[in-house]
Amino acid sequence: MVVRDGGEGMEVFLLRRNLKSDFVGGLFVFPGGAVDEADRHADLESVCRGRSDDEASVLLGIPSGGLAYWVAAVRECFEEAGILLAYREDGSIVSLAQDHVAERFRLHRKAVDSGERSLVEVCAVEHLDLAVDQIHYFSHWITPLGAPRRYDTRFFVAAAPPEQVPLHDERETIAHMWVRPADALARHERGELDLILPTIKNLEAISRFQSSADLLAAAAAVAQVPAVLPRVGRDRGGVFILLPGDPGYHEAVDEVALPRGFPLPGRAGGPRYE
Repeated sequence: MVVRDGGEGMEVFLLRRNLKSDFVGGLFVFPGGAVDEADRHADLESVCRGRSDDEASVLLGIPSGGLAYWVAAVRECFEEAGILLAYREDGSIVSLAQDHVAERFRLHRKAVDSGERSLVEVCAVEHLDLAVDQIHYFSHWITPLGAPRRYDTRFFVAAAPPEQVPLHDERETIAHMWVRPADALARHERGELDLILPTIKNLEAISRFQSSADLLAAAAAVAQVPAVLPRVGRDRGGVFILLPGDPGYHEAVDEVALPRGFPLPGRAGGPRYE
């Protein structure tokens, strides 16, 4: 979740997935994707500033390899939105304000997206360190049992670099917007903006903050992020999603076989959970 302060409060950057996408086609999402093998470079700490693999792994609750998640977050933001969270040698965040620099990094973005070059290699060429200390772990969602495709997804939050202009990639994503979290939720309620459940809940969580600084400070102070494990409830009206704390959560079925793309609303109705 990339955020900034707008004229009427904090805004978050959303991308619309390609209509032909195999995953949540046409829906608005945060930049993101899977941790690739290239993200698990043997010496990540040499190109990452402010966070070690041990520190990252403790935050994620895994034995090792946690830093690769932060690297993947940087790479996906770069590929999908053109945002590069990286430090120059003088300690400043990369600026793309000059046309010739922006063009150079446009080519880097294309090469990373195609697999021609890794993000670590771009760092070596441009003498950069990834700004992993500016990215904070925020939430953890695991798709319910029974879904056709399951995901174990970590969400992070970071401030948008001041001298970069994010743009969708015209391949995986076809549109983008800056929007106040509360406005995005209101548009979803009116049927104007298609969102999936984890996106909705993360927007609800960050909508409590008036500024990006407040949000980032709160996220940085969190020592442990519990996994959210939705379950599938069933009543006379059909099946629906239950979250921890919802009535009936502990009595919900452990597994329901569902067809691909089946809508799974919460009790209030509405959002799909793919």
